[in-house]
Amino acid sequence: MNRQQLHHVIRAAGAVLNIDGVLIIGSQAVHGSALVPPIPGEYSMEADIALPGVSGDEAEAAADLIDGAIGEESLFHETHGYYAQGVTERTAKLPDGWQDRLIADKAEDTNGVTAYYLEAHDLWVSKAVAGREKDSVFCREMLDAGLVEPETLLGRLESTPDLPAEVAVRVRGWVAMMNQTAEDDGPAPS
Repeated sequence: MNRQQLHHVIRAAGAVLNIDGVLIIGSQAVHGSALVPPIPGEYSMEADIALPGVSGDEAEAAADLIDGAIGEESLFHETHGYYAQGVTERTAKLPDGWQDRLIADKAEDTNGVTAYYLEAHDLWVSKAVAGREKDSVFCREMLDAGLVEPETLLGRLESTPDLPAEVAVRVRGWVAMMNQTAEDDGPAPS
């Protein structure tokens, strides 16, 4: 999904929910973390959309509305080839203070709907904690693109509440391995 397609999803989510702000949680949050290219490749044809600052039944109901109106296998998806997935703020495992680091963007083509994107390091930690193969690739490319710094990643990891010890060890290993690979690659010879 490119930025223009994401803006279409944001615009549609705002209309479906009759709201003026949405939270972008998954890999598409990289569009906010990298408001100026380069950004990693297009990983998914879905955007994870949540209501910012809303929890409980209201958040679940909004997620269901998103899924029904512009979600997978909806008319919106069939027409455009991309879609939204309704989620809640609890969908992603995030470091303490992530709400204070959100990147707000009210693009001209979102009909006044502000998108609140996860900050790059918070996004990276959430993807690394999820730990799927596609998340590993995404995390590597974020590091390669210079969107995240290893020291900040480790700090954010340490501030992630209720993180099982084995997950923390695995993610620290990812950071070390990715950082070492980046150092080994170094600058191109002249």
